[in-house]
Formats: sequence, C-alpha cells, structure tokens
Amino acid sequence: MFGLVDCDNCYVSCERVFNPGLEGKPVVVLSNNDGCVVARSPEAKALGVKEGTPYYQLAELFPGVKIEALSSNYTLYGDMSSRVMEILRQAAPSIEIYSIDEAFLLLDGMEQQDLKRWGEDLSKRIRKWVGMPVSIGIAPTRTLAKMASKYAKRYPAYNKCCLIDTDEKRLKALKIFPVGDIWGVGRRYAEKLGYLGVHTALDFHDIPAARVQRELHITGLRTWKELHGESCIGPDIIESKKSICTSRSFPGMLTDFESLRTQVSNYAAHCAFKLRKQHGVAQLVTVFVSSNPFREDLPQYGNSVSVTLPTPTATTPELIMAAARALGLIYRDGYHYKRAGVIVSGITPDYAVQGSLWDLSPQRRKRFQELSWLMDKVNHKNGDDTLVVASQQYSVDPQTGKAAVFKNSILHDHRSPCYTTNLNDVIRVYAR
Repeated sequence: MFGLVDCDNCYVSCERVFNPGLEGKPVVVLSNNDGCVVARSPEAKALGVKEGTPYYQLAELFPGVKIEALSSNYTLYGDMSSRVMEILRQAAPSIEIYSIDEAFLLLDGMEQQDLKRWGEDLSKRIRKWVGMPVSIGIAPTRTLAKMASKYAKRYPAYNKCCLIDTDEKRLKALKIFPVGDIWGVGRRYAEKLGYLGVHTALDFHDIPAARVQRELHITGLRTWKELHGESCIGPDIIESKKSICTSRSFPGMLTDFESLRTQVSNYAAHCAFKLRKQHGVAQLVTVFVSSNPFREDLPQYGNSVSVTLPTPTATTPELIMAAARALGLIYRDGYHYKRAGVIVSGITPDYAVQGSLWDLSPQRRKRFQELSWLMDKVNHKNGDDTLVVASQQYSVDPQTGKAAVFKNSILHDHRSPCYTTNLNDVIRVYAR
C-alpha cells in the first residue's frame, strides 16, 4: 500500500500557523516581485480568485472585498515542509518526497493495521505538532493514493484520510473523478481524451490497453495500469540537471551597469549553490538581458552571450566573475533593462573535473571551494543570503537594522517574517 500526504493550501497554511488572524479570510500568496497569485486559501477560491491572477487586478476584479495578499516567503515554507517530512519519516517505514508539500509513504508491512485510523491519527499529529493541515490518501498504487488524497481534501467526512483498499471503493472513486485531474494526465492528454469521449477516470479505466498505448504511449499505459490497481510507477528519481537557470524580472527598470551587475551576481550565486547541492560543476556560463517589451515608448534591446570556463567549477566567486565578464560583453548604455538571467550548463559530476593549463592555481581554487562551502554552512544555519560575496552588494535595512537585503532586490512588500529560521524574527511573548 502507498500513502500520499498533501499539505492543504501549503503556502497559505504556513502563513496562518503564525498569524491566526488570517483564518477564515480570503488569503493569497504572490509570486516573486509580487507579480501574480500562486496560492489561494479556500475562501479566496470560493470568491473566484484564479491562480495566476495579476496582483494589481485583484482590487478591480473584486471591488469592496478585502483580500489579504502576502509576498512569497520560501524560506518559511521550506522549513515548515521539512518539519512535516520529519514527522512522516518517524511514522512510516519509508517516504519519497515528491514536492515541497507532498510526499509518498511506502506502507510495506502495515497491511494488518487499521490504515484509515492510522492516517487520521497522523493528520491530527501533524496539525498539533506543526500547525499544518494535511490530507492523506492510501491505496494500492501511487496514482490511486494521489486520487484518494484529493477526496480527503475535498470531503470533510473522510476526516482527512481516504482509504481505497477494495475494488468496490476503487471503481466508485474512479466514477466521479475528472480525467484531467488524474496524476500523469496533463492538459493536452485531457483534451485528447475528451475528443474520444473520455471524461472521467472510469472512462479512461475502461479503454482497452492497446488503444491507451497507441494514443498516450507507455506513460499513459502505466497510468492506466495504476488505475486498475497494478503498481508500475516507481519512485521519482531526481536526476541531476543538465543546466540550471536563475532569472527574474526587476521590480522597476535598471539603466546602469552596476545595478545590473548586482542582479546578475545574485543569480550566478544562486546557480552556484544549486550546482553544489547536486554535487556538480559547470563549464559554460550564459547571461541574458532584455528591456521591457510592453514599453513601446522606450528603445528595445535584448541579447545573450556564453563564457566558457577553463575548468568546470561550482564555486560562487568564479561563477560570479564569469557572469560579470559575460554581462560586460552584451551591456549597452541607453536602455531600460527589465529582466536578466544566468544559465550554467555543461554540468558534470564534481568528482570528475579535468584541469587546465590556464586554470587558477591549486591554492586559489582550494580557497574558493572552502569559501563556498563555508557560505553554504552559514546560510543553512542562519538563513538564505546571510553570507554573500561583496559584488552582490549586501546591505542591512537602515530602519530596522535587522533584515539582510540586497539593493534592487526582489520586490516583497508584503512578506511575513521568517519565524523559524531567523533569530531576529522569532515571535516575542510578553508576560504580564
């Protein structure tokens, strides 16, 4: 049997843990630079707020309605997710983390237990210990478990845990489940199946296997088998990425080279961290910039260039220097830049690095590696970007003297404190 634990409205729920005043109110969480809605509370969904709605349109789309809008706080969400996953590790024989708010549980050897009661107790424990509401689905396959978790979320009568352990329950669940909501059936496949008259999971279940393979290939056939109760989708193996990109639009527009270089340095630093996290090194650094295509009153410009490193690396200083050198090749004065990004590619494992005659001295390379490892250690303990390279123009908010910020950084005017990872943001309780 498999279990799927899904944190309900994860980002909003994380905010509500430390701000109970948000309970019962329509709440949305915004994307980077407070651009558009990426998460909604049930109350916001009931109002008709759609995912992807631009923030500036909320007031005109819902006049007179008070919608609480919060900037995304991924440091908080990541830490809360880690706490939930730790509880799952203690409760289940094995887990597979699927995303920040979902994890599969492998329940081998637990068939003799009352899994329905076990799931309900686990949901209550997570809510009590972490404050996060979760929905749990338990079934013979991962696809059915994911379907069961959706039922547990939608219908309160399940008491946060839906168990599919008989053919009768399986067919009943398939009968009213939209085909487009099946795990592994994307929008295009759903449209294609709709043309064939397939609208529910049961309709898909009843198609002959040969036709499924002909129309949806081997991936669709695996999903079809899973709906029949045959487990054939293994754990998702996270392969090392072949390229890593960090790119964002700026809150405003930048016109000078130094401000643009600051942003590019930040992006290169983030790429370096992701490289080290997957134990890889990159040999190619690509930088791209573009002006604002929606400002037709301004001159338009966009360009990109790649720089090849003599020796593949993942150290922050080297990648920042390479990115700055690339930016210097494509920067043109007189334009209003709205977006920039850094891509590192040519990634290989860090244990198979081929040196070069034009490489840094072994002593200098070792210092760069030690510096990067130290930055990772400090930032892991004290919060993202606690320790950065000088070219990232690190500064401290002069008003509070607390929050570490970047000049011209991402816009997050409505971000909540990092309650669990920053000592300056810990909730203070005063006794009288």
